[in-house]
Amino acid sequence: MTVLHSAPRYAPFDGVLETLSGALGADVISAREQHGEIVIHVVRERIVEVLRALRDTHEYQQLMDIAGADYPSRPERFEVVYCLLSLTKNHRLIVKVSTDEATPVPTATVLWPNAGWYEREVYDMYGVLFAGHPDLRRILTDYGFQGHPFRKDFPLTGYVELRYSEEDKRVVYEKVELAQDLRQFDFMSPWEGAEYVLPGDEKAGEGGKP
Repeated sequence: MTVLHSAPRYAPFDGVLETLSGALGADVISAREQHGEIVIHVVRERIVEVLRALRDTHEYQQLMDIAGADYPSRPERFEVVYCLLSLTKNHRLIVKVSTDEATPVPTATVLWPNAGWYEREVYDMYGVLFAGHPDLRRILTDYGFQGHPFRKDFPLTGYVELRYSEEDKRVVYEKVELAQDLRQFDFMSPWEGAEYVLPGDEKAGEGGKP
């Protein structure tokens, strides 16, 4: 386990990092103070036990959010980030686990019911699976949506869009129709793309400039 300290130290956190690292023991991969927050990276398979100990023993009563992050160059490219709040200590704690596209993370719904929607959002946006989740469906995109929009390799452009059709009373897919073909630029070449006419350019052909 690696314990890192940043400078300057924050008075409300004095001793907290060492206390939590010692209490969680081998479940902790690394722990540090970063940007005014305590960040603990823990073993994926032990996340429920870690969160239960933080809630019941160390007074981090509330689960405020679960977020995702994508680092494609890592073997385990995804991080699942749990944001906890202690009402009695009046500060927050960030807990992280890492996983890949195929390995599920144990669900936190057994501890906090509101984790259900948070985990559905992480699944929808990143494709992270949560073992034991009672209803792991998409929550922001349509159920027929292909891919996961927050992945770094998700394409930025496409030729299909979806919208809600009042006529059909459902979400429908349609081909994108644009007045100009904006999807064929070669952005790697500085010589291709739009030709902008700037004020004064018309004088270039009047002999006033070489």
